[in-house]
Amino acid sequence: MRELTYAQAINEGIREEMRHNGKIVVLGEDVGKYGGVFGVTRGLYDEFGAARVRDCPLNEAAIVGCAIGLAIAGRPAIAELEFMDFTTFAMDPITNQAPKLRFFWGGQVSVPLVVRTPIAAGLGFGTQHSQSLEAWLVHVPGLKVVMPSTAYDAKGLIKTAIRDPNPVVFAESISLYSARGEIPDEEYVIPFGKADIKRKGDDVTLVALGPIMPKALQAAEELAQQGVDVEVIDPRTVAPLDIDTIVNSVKKTGRLVVAHVAHKTGGVGAEIAQQVVERAFDSLDGPPVRVAAADVPIAASQRLEQATLPDVAGMMKACLSFRQ
Repeated sequence: MRELTYAQAINEGIREEMRHNGKIVVLGEDVGKYGGVFGVTRGLYDEFGAARVRDCPLNEAAIVGCAIGLAIAGRPAIAELEFMDFTTFAMDPITNQAPKLRFFWGGQVSVPLVVRTPIAAGLGFGTQHSQSLEAWLVHVPGLKVVMPSTAYDAKGLIKTAIRDPNPVVFAESISLYSARGEIPDEEYVIPFGKADIKRKGDDVTLVALGPIMPKALQAAEELAQQGVDVEVIDPRTVAPLDIDTIVNSVKKTGRLVVAHVAHKTGGVGAEIAQQVVERAFDSLDGPPVRVAAADVPIAASQRLEQATLPDVAGMMKACLSFRQ
């Protein structure tokens, strides 16, 4: 199979869908000739033209609001927001309009909208450009939230997101944009709500979200040298969440660790842990452990930022804590 980077895989997925469906429109800041601030939309303007790949003013609320209008009018829209933090400028259209319009109108309209937005944690981009806000979005009924961790998953999931008649927030990872992975020559899609077991194991279940997955796999390999066999699970989508795969794993291992780069309090990790407690309490050998960012603003200094974010050592410590 070919190898593509995570960014190239997303680009290829969008390109294939735009070729299949001439109504799809891409909107965002610098998504046209420039190819996106991180190059993910590179080449789309040249192939599909300015009518379908539209540069927009620096106004996230307007970008998403316009995309919703296109979507309900029958033009599936892909709106790019340069950082996940900038979803805060568009929270009304993302959370108060797009997920509710189908409900408002009794199913008479669809909202085929994808909001693409990257997580920049760990790259020194500072307090207002480094947050992972998936927990805010998961709280909203009607909104799907996707967090791919590999190039293969990113392509399959972006195609599913574009085809979905409902709004989807597609949370990418800037730290993974250059990561390479094998991509089949033939087209494929990955269904929402289906977790992937990235590594099988019998001693501890480690659930890792999005950008932290490479570190989770590294922690698992290092723990294997200490005789601890870690099963690593990637939910891939956090809304819908494939809790069944996680629960079945915990029933086998008896132990659960959940890791994400979002802040610890109120994070998706807490929701996963609680659902496991509700469904597999008798299988647990100890309380679930969360490994997450400290509840402090993220510093621009990379040394301070690294001290704030979860790391390999933290996940290893959490997995080993059950031995005590």
